[in-house]
Amino acid sequence: MKITKFVVLSFLLFAFTATSIFPHAVHAEDPEAVIDVNGNEVTPHARYFIGAASDDNTTTLAVSATSQIICNSDVILSSMSNGLPVTFSSPVGESDDGIIREDSYLNVNFDAATCRMAGVSTMWKMELRPTMRGFVVTTGGVDGLNRFKITKYEGGNNSYQLSYCPISDPMCECSCACVPLGNVVDRLAPSTIPFPVVFEPVADKSS
Repeated sequence: MKITKFVVLSFLLFAFTATSIFPHAVHAEDPEAVIDVNGNEVTPHARYFIGAASDDNTTTLAVSATSQIICNSDVILSSMSNGLPVTFSSPVGESDDGIIREDSYLNVNFDAATCRMAGVSTMWKMELRPTMRGFVVTTGGVDGLNRFKITKYEGGNNSYQLSYCPISDPMCECSCACVPLGNVVDRLAPSTIPFPVVFEPVADKSS
């Protein structure tokens, strides 16, 4: 009887320790699910800040836009206090079962008032900026034509990287492989050095 009680107590202690140290194992049931900073699965249409990952688990930079009206704004890195929330969704024609998974195609939208300019959306896309001497992520995308991906960041634990996956644009002349995005002069742009990010859920507007 004493041995049985010892085994049970040992198991409960291990379960409690695992819950405290490995929260991802508790909240994430799908191994391919993207996980937020609280250890929960990232879900479509929920609002998140995309923050810069750091070694000390502090987030001081977040994704934002060059203009608060979001019309044809470049996607930039700014202080966390100026960050703009985003939402993720599956492109038109692709299934959406309530979980954002690694390596799946995504639409990314700023969660902001729709731009009043005709034909301009808050959806991210890639655009050539001659002043930047290359492509940058900007707004005004069209569903199904502007695909992004989230994958694990190879240089650190519990962080991710964003990639742009062209379909038929100038970037696709040689290859249509997904292109990692990095910090290029405080713009989110194609880079050989991916930018590590984390996803911080935004509190409900009614709370």
